[in-house]
Amino acid sequence: MTTQLSVNLNKIALIRNSREGNYPDVVHHGQICLDAGADGLTVHPRPDQRHIRPEDVMALSELLETKDGIEFNIEGNPHAGATGRYPGFMALVQQARPDQCTLVPDSDDQLTSDHGFDLTRSGEALKPIIAELHDLGCRVSLFMDPDLEQIDLARAVGADRIELYTGPYAAAHKAHNSELDALLDRYRLAASHAREIGLGVNAGHDLNLDNLEQFLHIRGIDEVSIGHALTVDALQMGLAAAVRAYLKICKGH
Repeated sequence: MTTQLSVNLNKIALIRNSREGNYPDVVHHGQICLDAGADGLTVHPRPDQRHIRPEDVMALSELLETKDGIEFNIEGNPHAGATGRYPGFMALVQQARPDQCTLVPDSDDQLTSDHGFDLTRSGEALKPIIAELHDLGCRVSLFMDPDLEQIDLARAVGADRIELYTGPYAAAHKAHNSELDALLDRYRLAASHAREIGLGVNAGHDLNLDNLEQFLHIRGIDEVSIGHALTVDALQMGLAAAVRAYLKICKGH
């Protein structure tokens, strides 16, 4: 089994937003990623629009309508409401109709995703949202920690996949932490359990060229979404070359 690579375009949009105009063009750079072999594109539109904006979401949706076999993944907090030019997360998804919708428990002002759902608290509120997303034709993935009880709840509320939050793994790998092996065992058990109960398994957050291969020794990771590190690598390697470097790991493990 190989792992699909979905390139997160948020940091391309962040660079663009530091100046007026549309440079760099998010859609153009999305096309570069696809030409280099990426399996999909990911965006995480936030209410503050600090990177991806609603118009980017719609333009990318239009681009990917013509790309057979290429998936569009929209991440975000499903409870994020309308503010200013941001129509609200669910309203945006209703317009864009992505292939996959990855729900995360971020607050509106959070810098980045840093924990999975606690479905003992939020599960019931997510059930009708997941049902609505299914009606729109979206596969639903929930951002989760490697906790078996929580993964059981993800299945119970109707998710199709989980996305394992890999931030703790990346931190342990960078620090050469003595607990790395035990942590990897937790992720391995979580992925195996998810598959056993019928869930697909994605992964993401702080994965990079140094730590990705070791993580993908875990069997059955369907997809990784990578943006920050890939964009940093692109500064040295070029965007197409960076995408190909990540693909080499995803397809070769």
